[in-house]
Amino acid sequence: MQITVAIIITAITLVAGEITKLTNLPSKYIPLQNLIIAAVASVVCIIFKVENMGVLETVVTCIFATMSAGGLVDLKKVNAETVKIDESTFEELENGLGDDEDEIEVNE
Repeated sequence: MQITVAIIITAITLVAGEITKLTNLPSKYIPLQNLIIAAVASVVCIIFKVENMGVLETVVTCIFATMSAGGLVDLKKVNAETVKIDESTFEELENGLGDDEDEIEVNE
């Protein structure tokens, strides 16, 4: 069930991050927002005894869930920027692979 708690907290963090991006708040405050969500989620999980977890385990699970949500968003952003290869670049790469001059010799 710890995985369920982490997934729910991650989803809440992703939604809160998107809401923050829609407002005019700077993106530099999103990690702080994630830590606040982790703190609130930890308190809620401890008070209502959501899982059979100790205090340290609950805090670590909540922090892990919120920070992984931030990492997912950053990974999505990096992939979107690196995948932008135009057709001419792809054709140049494709044509260059068949040249004998560019082959690397491996000495075994």
